[in-house]
Parts: sequence; structure tokens; C-alpha cells
Amino acid sequence: MTVLVILISAVLVAVAAAWGAKAVAGEIRAARRDASRARLLALVTVFAPAAAAVESDPRALLTWYPLARAARKLFAEEFAALDRAAGAEFPFPARGVQDAHARWTADWLAWEQAHDAEYKLKAAAIEEEIKGSEADALSRARLDAVEREKLERYQRRYEEYIRVAKALQQLEAVEVRKA
Repeated sequence: MTVLVILISAVLVAVAAAWGAKAVAGEIRAARRDASRARLLALVTVFAPAAAAVESDPRALLTWYPLARAARKLFAEEFAALDRAAGAEFPFPARGVQDAHARWTADWLAWEQAHDAEYKLKAAAIEEEIKGSEADALSRARLDAVEREKLERYQRRYEEYIRVAKALQQLEAVEVRKA
């Protein structure tokens, strides 16, 4: 009888231990799933504004792209899940780099036209003043100053355009090598 009680007790302890282990394993799985979801949410929270920033200013890609690449290495599983959910590489699909470069170029061309029109108008106003009277040294100097200002502003903006365009081209090259 004592052996039977010991045997039944041992079976009950084994069943309780197995049930407890199963419950603990379930809790561990749930905690891992919750932690993974929290990391997914954190990544979306961090990079969603970055995607919006790149839409409004392609230069933002130069800051956010390397951060996204590093985060992608650290959280590969989470980014793979985000990629599947988005149907493309999150947060910057390969086509997004090309689009940012195209937007940067289009913005440059629009600025260039506006810049040219602005300074043509300034120069025309001074030339109109000169027409009405004899061209004095002050009027000529003002016209020369407008031309210098136009050139200096253009050169500064062009340097920025080239610097950013080259950096975006380098990101495009990374995307091509990656594919």
C-alpha cells in the first residue's frame, strides 16, 4: 500500500511538473511574441516619420538610410516581418532611393527656373530705372551687385545640389549591389 501511495504521488508530481513546465513554456512564448510585437511597433514608430521626411525632403534619406540599414542588421527578424507586411523593403524600398534622387533633381530644376526669373526681374527693374535717365555709376553698380548676388546664390545652391545628388547616387549603387 505504501508503495502504491508513493507511486501515485510520484505520478501526480510528474504530471504537475509537466503541466507547470508547459505553462511556463507557454508564458515564455507569449512574452517573446509580445516583445517581438513591441520591437515591431517601436521600429514603425521610429521609421514612419523618416519615410514622411524623405517624401518632403530627399536630403533626409542621407541621414535615415544608414540608420535603417544598421537597424535592419540588428533586428533582422522584425524587419523581415515588416517587409512582408509592407510588400516591399521597410522603410525605404529600393525604388524609393531612385524616387528621392529624381525628386531632388526635379526640385533643383524648379529652383533654378525660379532663381533665374527672380533675378531677371530684379535686373529688369534696375535697367528700367537706368533707361529713364542717364546711366549713373550707382545704377550700374546696383546692376552689377544683382548679377553677383545671382551668381553667388546659384553657386551655393548648385554645390549643395551636387553634394546631395552624389550621395543619393551612392545610395542607389548600394541598392543595386544589394539586389
